[in-house]
Amino acid sequence: MPELRKDESIWPIAFRLVSEEKQIGRWTTLDWSLEDVCLYDQDQIAEVAKSDGGYLLPLELFRDERSEYRFNLSSQDPHLFFVCEQDNEQLSPLLVTAAQSVASSYMDGDYQVLHIQIPLQIQAWMEAFIGRHGELIECKRKRGGKGKKGRSSGN
Repeated sequence: MPELRKDESIWPIAFRLVSEEKQIGRWTTLDWSLEDVCLYDQDQIAEVAKSDGGYLLPLELFRDERSEYRFNLSSQDPHLFFVCEQDNEQLSPLLVTAAQSVASSYMDGDYQVLHIQIPLQIQAWMEAFIGRHGELIECKRKRGGKGKKGRSSGN
């Protein structure tokens, strides 16, 4: 297993994917959840990642997603999103993201997105990332050319 190290833009997260059979009407389905989420101790991360259903993925922050992170952190209930691919009733994780739009882009097709509350340590780390690189301010271009008057033109 490759060793991941925490730095200013990568935080390794170990976790287990666990399924439970649920009865919905006449049908049974698998309900997946995340357990044993581990953020720090290298020995514990290795133990969780090597366990049955265990995985190790990096949460990687990107500068062009800073406004997404700010939106998530500013919400009442900030989340990390675990994008998983489903194949023959087995789920395997592809990525972990803190950007809701990235996670939602996978919600069609054979992907399932699980989520957990962002641990406070990761929230602080994300705030530091945004602080180091500055807030990303998205500007929208004004539409219209010469001769077109906007609301604030006074005419």
